[in-house]
Amino acid sequence: MAGIVGVNAIAQNTTTWQGRQCAVVLTYDDALNVDLDNAIPALDSLGLKATFYLSGYSGTLDTRLKDWRAAAANGHELANHTLFHPCTGSLPGRGFVTSDYDLDNYSVRKITDEIRMTNAFLKAMDGKTERTFAYPCGDTKIHDTAYIEWVKNDFVAARGTQPEMPAIDTIDLYNIGCYAINGQTGAELIALVKQAMEKHTLLVFLFHGVGGGHSLNVSLPAHSELLHFLKQNEKNIWIAPMLQVAEYIKQFQTGLK
Repeated sequence: MAGIVGVNAIAQNTTTWQGRQCAVVLTYDDALNVDLDNAIPALDSLGLKATFYLSGYSGTLDTRLKDWRAAAANGHELANHTLFHPCTGSLPGRGFVTSDYDLDNYSVRKITDEIRMTNAFLKAMDGKTERTFAYPCGDTKIHDTAYIEWVKNDFVAARGTQPEMPAIDTIDLYNIGCYAINGQTGAELIALVKQAMEKHTLLVFLFHGVGGGHSLNVSLPAHSELLHFLKQNEKNIWIAPMLQVAEYIKQFQTGLK
């Protein structure tokens, strides 16, 4: 028991995250043109790596396949966001969900087939076999069934949408929380990072539009302010794609058992 207590104590100090105060993962959803036109050039200019959750229906995976492959070759993670981005249509504010892609009309077999087909497509893009997943709309269930149970072995981790900054020993690798960004200022984004640094936790950002391209949007100046703050504080903040951070968390948690 004493050994476990000692390891748990590490979860609250600055040695946990590769010798730094916290970990920050930048994630971008839906394979948008602005990912390629705005987000990736900004990241690359500072040498920062991020995770892009791609859905197969996105037109950019057809028209800009070369650009996505270049992003992967440059160290960004191409991750699974399903083929058709199905969400639960019966929830409030879900008027955009069509009946064909309503999780209420899905079976577990249908969603798992769709997820595995996306993995096959992504492997054809980047040649990789290890990957992470993000639940479309943060919906984790078909009716009362958590569908991740059928595809857990296909992924190192899965990102949810609940806002949280968990300590490394409390993270649920198959429902990692994040902060969905929509209209926050650069100062507000940096304040979240400072909070994670103080608490020695994981912080995951979820972006859609970056300088436009989606109704959920972060301005280019705010996005730039965040990235520059992260770069300026690299000695104290571990910034890496979700796959790399999740593998590290899994190894750490295994050591607690």
